[in-house]
Amino acid sequence: MPNVVIIGAGPAGIFTAHALIEAGVSDIVLIERGDDIDDRIAASGSKRNILSGWGGAGAFSDGKLTLSTEVGGFLSDFVSHGDLEKLIKETDGIYVKFGAPTELYGGLTPQTTRIKEEAKRYRMLFVEMAVRHIGTDNCPAILKRMREYIGKHAEVRCGSEVAQIITKNGKAEGVITDSGEKIEAKYVVAAPGRSGAKWMHTEVRRLGLGAVPSPVDIGVRIEVPAIVTEYLTDAAYESKIIYYTPTFDDKARTFCMNPYGEVVAEQTNDDLITVNGHSYTSRRTANTNFAILVSTTFTEPFDDPLGYGHYISRLANLLGKGVILQRLGDLLAGRRSTRHRIARSTVRPTLESATPGDLSFVLPYRHLVDIVEMIEALDKLAPGIKSPHTLLYGVEVKFYSHRLKLSKKLETDVKNLFMAGDGAGITRGLVQSSASGIIVGREIARRLESGD
Repeated sequence: MPNVVIIGAGPAGIFTAHALIEAGVSDIVLIERGDDIDDRIAASGSKRNILSGWGGAGAFSDGKLTLSTEVGGFLSDFVSHGDLEKLIKETDGIYVKFGAPTELYGGLTPQTTRIKEEAKRYRMLFVEMAVRHIGTDNCPAILKRMREYIGKHAEVRCGSEVAQIITKNGKAEGVITDSGEKIEAKYVVAAPGRSGAKWMHTEVRRLGLGAVPSPVDIGVRIEVPAIVTEYLTDAAYESKIIYYTPTFDDKARTFCMNPYGEVVAEQTNDDLITVNGHSYTSRRTANTNFAILVSTTFTEPFDDPLGYGHYISRLANLLGKGVILQRLGDLLAGRRSTRHRIARSTVRPTLESATPGDLSFVLPYRHLVDIVEMIEALDKLAPGIKSPHTLLYGVEVKFYSHRLKLSKKLETDVKNLFMAGDGAGITRGLVQSSASGIIVGREIARRLESGD
């Protein structure tokens, strides 16, 4: 019988396995419903494999490691600030060990301090942090090295899906796969990532685990000439800016800024097409892109933010047959963009397959107002963002699981069942997702050694 079954081979699952292996634990089974990394690399030109498979959603992402306790999740609710700083530093070191570049961007510098103080004038919070940029072109190679290392010490099953977690008398005892195979184990770690949020939601309800709905993040991806944001990107590379909008007092934020990058479409496991952004270490475009996301937390009686996000995404797909593209000037003028108007724009779209259209038919009025108000605020910090030629792609939606009731060691109310990463609703990015795996892996190793 295996000691541990890990569900999901995204950052949380990979780092759980790594922590267990480093602690000398054997008999580990890691189950991933998507393709193995070699198959994902071979099929990287297709929309499939973007979110699932070895490496999770981060495999073909921009690969930015945001080295700050203030962004990327809620692990500070489980560990002290000092311990979280150490975890983040250790997580970063593991990525470097497997080949991440050694160069860091941003951090606490005179330039970032000046931007932070200037942002305050316009009621924005600029988060100073160090960033390590792996690059979309480098992520697969690093994940391949991790796969080779973990594969030497654990059984890795890609293309296999867990249907249910087995519990008995309030204790986890293994999993059942979609083929009906029963795998018994002393410990189970659920780390399905964002792509597994729907499955996690179903299991949480079936097992009767305590959880509260997470916010749903809905917005657009902005594309501007790179020179417009150079003031920000040269100093910090990834600018994390938070803004509470004047009209509705909603939290809006920048997300995933890609200097000289390109906008890409993502296809989820539910065949929804959303938008994201990449940047590479080996090539540049003339544009920078970033998302503006509006966070909404629903209250009773509604408790299905995942369903709400899916609804908005499906509406965009219905109208645009995929990603919708609109010039800011057209949006403000109350008209749809056409290919002719896009062609006249000074910003050339990097996602040429996007359909010119009207995002006001997709996004709720409240979200549109929030997005426009944040664009206006950002324009004061980086003049040129509120240009009529600025491009908006929609929609960008981040799906997260309900946030679970967990112990300080990320254990559920079911004994020996642990949750980690974005799928548990406690993290929002590569670093904290990976760090949560370290917390879980070390706790299980401790219990195995002590016989708890």
